[in-house]
Amino acid sequence: MLLGTAGCARSVNPQEGYKAGIHDPLEPVNRGIFAFNNALDMVLIDPLCRLYNALLPDFLRDGVRNFMRNLSSPILVANEVLQGDIKGAGVATARFIINTTAGIGGLFDPAAAQGLPYDDEDFGQTLGVWGFGDGFYLVLPVIGPSSLRDAAGIAVDSYADPIRIWSDKTGRDWIYYTRVGVEGLDKRARLVKAMNDLRKNSLDYYAAVRSAYAQKRHSLVLDEKADSVDIPDYDAPVRKHD
Repeated sequence: MLLGTAGCARSVNPQEGYKAGIHDPLEPVNRGIFAFNNALDMVLIDPLCRLYNALLPDFLRDGVRNFMRNLSSPILVANEVLQGDIKGAGVATARFIINTTAGIGGLFDPAAAQGLPYDDEDFGQTLGVWGFGDGFYLVLPVIGPSSLRDAAGIAVDSYADPIRIWSDKTGRDWIYYTRVGVEGLDKRARLVKAMNDLRKNSLDYYAAVRSAYAQKRHSLVLDEKADSVDIPDYDAPVRKHD
C-alpha cells in the first residue's frame, strides 16, 4: 500500500538539488507525534544514551557500530545493486568478507583501512534514485522523522532483512528486536550533543529537525556524505543590515 502511494508522489530528478524542503500536509498530526517523541527522548532515551556513552569507552562503542553495520551488509549490497551501483555493491561485499574474517565477525573495520569505506544505503534511497519523490513528511512514533517514500523503504528493508527472516522462522524474534534496539541506541547516542544543541538553539525545533532531515536524505540519495550537511539556523531572525 505504501509503495503504491509512493508511486503517485511527485517524481523528481535528484540532480535538481535540494530546494524548498519537504511537503508537510500532516503538520498538526506530525507535531503531536513529534511532541510525544521529544518528551520520550528527554525523559528516557537521552538519559539512556548518556549512560551508554559514559559506561562504554569509544573503542567499545565503535565495535558495536561496526558489528551492526556488518549485519546490515546483505541489505546494503541489495540496494546498491538495485540502484545500479555495481562498484558500490562490490565494495559492500568486500567489506563484509574482510570485516567478518579479519575484523572478527565485524567488531573491527579493517576494510576501511584498505580504502573500502562504509556507505549507508537503504530502500528509501533506492526509490529516490529511481526518481520517486519524498511524497510528504511523516513523523513516526519513536522512530522519528521520515517521509512516505522512506517509510516504505523502512518497511521493505525490514521485511527483506535476513536476520529478521531467520529469527522469525526459528522463533527467536527477540534477537531481531534486540539488534534494532541496540542499533538505534548507538546511533542516537552519537547525536546527543548535536540534538541537544539543536533543541536548545531552535525557536521551532520541529521545523529545524524537519529541514535537517530533508537535507540529509537528499544528500544520501546523491551519495554525498550526509554528515557533511550543515544544519542551518532556520529560526534566526532576518537581519536588515549586516
